[in-house]
Amino acid sequence: MFSTRVTSAARHACRAGMAARNAPVMRGFASKTAARASPEKPPAEKVSTPQKPAAAAKAAEKATTTSASTPEKTPAPAASSEQTASAPAEKTAASPNQEKAAPVVPPSRSHKVVVVGGGSAGLAISHQLLNTGKFSQDDIAVVDPATWHHYQPGWTLVGGGVKNKEDLKRPLESLVDPKLKLYQQSVSTFNPEENTIELGNGDKLGYEQLVVAPGIKIDYGSIKGLPEALANPNSLVSTIYGYETCDKVFRTIQRLEKGNAIFTQPAGVIKCAGAPQKVMWLALDFWKRAGLYDPSNTASPIKISFATGIPAMFGVPKYSAKLEELRKERGVEGLFQHDLFAVDGNTAVFARPDGNQITKPFDLLHVVPKMGPHAFVKNSPLADAAGFVEVDQATTRHTKYHNVWSAGDASSMPTSKTAAAVTSQAPVLVSNLLRAIEGKEPEPKYDGYTSCPLTTEYGKVLLAEFKYGGVPKETFGDLIGFDQAVPRRAFYYLKRDFFPWVYYNNMVKGTWAGPSGWLN
Repeated sequence: MFSTRVTSAARHACRAGMAARNAPVMRGFASKTAARASPEKPPAEKVSTPQKPAAAAKAAEKATTTSASTPEKTPAPAASSEQTASAPAEKTAASPNQEKAAPVVPPSRSHKVVVVGGGSAGLAISHQLLNTGKFSQDDIAVVDPATWHHYQPGWTLVGGGVKNKEDLKRPLESLVDPKLKLYQQSVSTFNPEENTIELGNGDKLGYEQLVVAPGIKIDYGSIKGLPEALANPNSLVSTIYGYETCDKVFRTIQRLEKGNAIFTQPAGVIKCAGAPQKVMWLALDFWKRAGLYDPSNTASPIKISFATGIPAMFGVPKYSAKLEELRKERGVEGLFQHDLFAVDGNTAVFARPDGNQITKPFDLLHVVPKMGPHAFVKNSPLADAAGFVEVDQATTRHTKYHNVWSAGDASSMPTSKTAAAVTSQAPVLVSNLLRAIEGKEPEPKYDGYTSCPLTTEYGKVLLAEFKYGGVPKETFGDLIGFDQAVPRRAFYYLKRDFFPWVYYNNMVKGTWAGPSGWLN
């Protein structure tokens, strides 16, 4: 919300010092927020605007938007490619009998740095580079076909009726500094051996350094029947993972008065692994306050199940234990290692590790689709076996092409994919990229820091912060002794008010580094 290794004591002292430096600002913001905030209540009954019917394909096609942690939806195919600056591709002289190779088409334009992606990572990195004062007009290019940029972490609160989705988006062009060159095009091919990328319109861009940060795509079609159910305004099937669908979530919560409510989480990589249950806890609180849910009463009109493809409530043991405690206290059925793969009418079909299929009837279904790398990354020379940009997890530099870098959701770094992770990845990438330009080896190290502000009810958040290996790395725990596994009202105001504010005012402008505070 990384650098060379230091002793544990030194690291904590450093972090405490940085946190103390920013404490007056945080206290000022918090005091203003708290002064105007009464104890959080679920939203009053709203007049629900019927969602416009849309074909499933159309919902997926509207992916020409950029998201807070990654492009919100699948952009037009873009490819990423990287080349070693110091090691040009070896060429072999052709014999007279060999067919002549096609001539290499020169790039339409070249830049010192090309950044693929205008999401959280792409904007933070491009502006941090620009803010160093070492680059002139158009030295840095940003490539993204999106029209809009979205603050995706806010979609959970949209699903809970707390935020309006329109307030969380900005025109992408308005967020890009005029000194940066913006290409609102998709990428079709990466040519790392030539230090070029090819755009969707056929143009080629040359680069000296390449940053690949296009995020990952949401694959609604990976679950049979899901696109049709999402597009049906009368169905109680919804998801917070999409601009077109996140506001449908609260309408379904309002409409349910009795029956089975199932909230799902897939196996595999997703954006913010805590988000699938955030909306569940808000829904539970809404129904509880409306008198529709009582875990102590077997006759309670609504029953709630959490069906997850993983074997626990959360991937970090400390926070998983607390969430499991809440699950049992609140009477939520735990369906572990249940991976949703089909929606058939009012029936959800789950796959189990033993190959069996389990069917569960539902009256409300909140779905988290499967996610994965964009095809243009997955099929490029930059990808690892799983399709993510293969980088060193400490330096963010590509393991083969040393003038290629990656951060955010598209990278192979084994940590939870969140905007908070980007706040720590971006400064490391920028520092190491600048060192590479100077002919130096990478030095700053990223330790896997990421964060998940997990809403557990209206007005309280469990603030999970951790690094590689699921080891907690808590800002407030180290600073003032808070146990961040305990849901707190102060953390809720951070999520609801401070994080969206600092995101658009500082992070995308390259002046916010999460727990490390503001950047010069």
